[in-house]
Amino acid sequence: MIFIAVKFTVRPEHADTWLERTAEFTRATRAEPGNLFYEWSRSVDDPHQFVLLEAFASPEAGAAHVQSDHFKAGMETMSEAIAEVPQIINTEIEGDDWSRMAELSPKSS
Repeated sequence: MIFIAVKFTVRPEHADTWLERTAEFTRATRAEPGNLFYEWSRSVDDPHQFVLLEAFASPEAGAAHVQSDHFKAGMETMSEAIAEVPQIINTEIEGDDWSRMAELSPKSS
């Protein structure tokens, strides 16, 4: 799978509406046939930073995503609210979903 992690630093005046601003793009991306997951989180250390974790089933699915109309529209919408160029990790890894962490499990009550 293609695994992508992106850190977006948002201008302070857009931080509280970032998830609303990206909602249409998020829905459209999650509906793509090759999308495995697309998940937003807000940093606990910086209220202006959001982290996106996403994965696609294949390089072709990732390419189709970047070439889609909703991707182009999403980039335009996001560019108006970011404070700096996002940081990204984009890599191909084995698997097609999250794995379970071997080092930790819940204790019995």
